[in-house]
Amino acid sequence: MKRLLLALVFAPSLAAAAEAGFPLDRSPSDPRDLVSLQSGARTFANYCEGCHGVQYLRYNRLEELGLNEGEIRDNLMFFADKVGETMKTVMPAKEAKTWFGVAPPDLSLVARSRGADWLYTYLRTFYRDSKTMTGWNNAVFPNVAMPHALWTLQGERALEVEEPKEGEGAGRPEYRWKELSKGTLTQVEYDALVRDLVNFLVYAGEPAATTRREIGIVALFVLGVVFIFAWLVKRNFWKDVK
Repeated sequence: MKRLLLALVFAPSLAAAAEAGFPLDRSPSDPRDLVSLQSGARTFANYCEGCHGVQYLRYNRLEELGLNEGEIRDNLMFFADKVGETMKTVMPAKEAKTWFGVAPPDLSLVARSRGADWLYTYLRTFYRDSKTMTGWNNAVFPNVAMPHALWTLQGERALEVEEPKEGEGAGRPEYRWKELSKGTLTQVEYDALVRDLVNFLVYAGEPAATTRREIGIVALFVLGVVFIFAWLVKRNFWKDVK
């Protein structure tokens, strides 16, 4: 967990390291898919919010995802009383620091610092490792202190890594996955769940992103029209100037 917090601080260099290590899969997230965003919010509330929060997002902001206040209260508000409250974790920071060495980081900006592709691959590449304190490890983030919170859904897997042999140049290692136990979801269903969760974290990092882009397109169009009229006026004023 301590390494995860440091990673958020040194995101650019660590993102480059991830590219050089385990290959990242492209995240199929879509910020305009309201059904996906609703599913991701539900997954976050049920599996992540006990340790992590998105403290810069208020529950009532989720009405933008097509949810009404009653649905938010009944399905997403497990640790708050008012829909105007922010989505903070209930884990006390002092106790968390004692348990993990550092309090689990807030995830409000994790999608912006890490990127959707990194998150999508990271949440799908946990594996069993008896050498770690939690019994889990991750192919994208080796020796991460966070356990696999979604393991009952994905199941348990083992990972074998075959390093390039000498004389073969700078080739990538080969990764082989082995299923140890099945989860409650199929691989396709689990990938879809992770896609939705990442989609929600991308939304949480900048809820106004889609609206901002739409306004920007309209603004550029208006400026283009104004430029044409300004150029015509300028040409008319200066037509007799030699």
